[in-house]
Amino acid sequence: MSITVDEISFVAGDTLIVNGISLAVEKGKVLGLLGPNGSGKSSLLRLICRLRKARSGVIRLGEDDISAISRAELARRVAFVEQQSTTETQLTVRDVVRLGRTPHRGLLNSWAADDDLRVDEALSRVDMRDRAMQLWQTLSGGERQRVHIARALAQSPSELLLDEPTNHLDIQHQLDILSLVSKLGITCIIALHDLNLAAMFCDSLAVLDKGKLVAAGAADTVLTEGLIGRVFGVRAHVERSSIHGRVHIQYRMS
Repeated sequence: MSITVDEISFVAGDTLIVNGISLAVEKGKVLGLLGPNGSGKSSLLRLICRLRKARSGVIRLGEDDISAISRAELARRVAFVEQQSTTETQLTVRDVVRLGRTPHRGLLNSWAADDDLRVDEALSRVDMRDRAMQLWQTLSGGERQRVHIARALAQSPSELLLDEPTNHLDIQHQLDILSLVSKLGITCIIALHDLNLAAMFCDSLAVLDKGKLVAAGAADTVLTEGLIGRVFGVRAHVERSSIHGRVHIQYRMS
């Protein structure tokens, strides 16, 4: 396995946010992390990249416990795209994406041709190369999100974590970004709200509710009408799409 989470728990103050979750992601596969607001999705992603400290349990990248991996190595290996990220510094789009190369460069290392190549590739992948010299602050919310994904790709990670990466994107770019991520060939965990997008682009799904893992597996076994009703509080009809062959959910009026 590329990422293994074993009985991990996390507490904030007196509140148990992540409660004994265990899951695993195979190398090169995409796991969709689903659940209502407050279910623990974002906290779990932060635990995996060691931005939060677990109360108990173990997280492994390959065979390595993340607690034994140096900060520098972890930064080279795992890229994390958050829901929102902002700065008051006047940076161009290219400047932001160049930051993705930081973990691969020592204090004395000069900028290399390979760094430029990685940055150019990342910008092209998210369709932002023609905006490279534009100030980041002048971009729309969706464009900023695409730039942050490009920064993560420039990092050349072996594991990529994305927290609601499509929240600020129009429909075309939601499909473009998730299609891109699904074809990267690296291990990805994507926290999503849209169940249909998760079913379309993820190899497997994990559903959280109130900090606990309540279902995991292929979309057609996880996204049942019963589970959608219990966890998300909505009535749904689940069928297989005649267009893409994946599970498709239609929501019923109350």
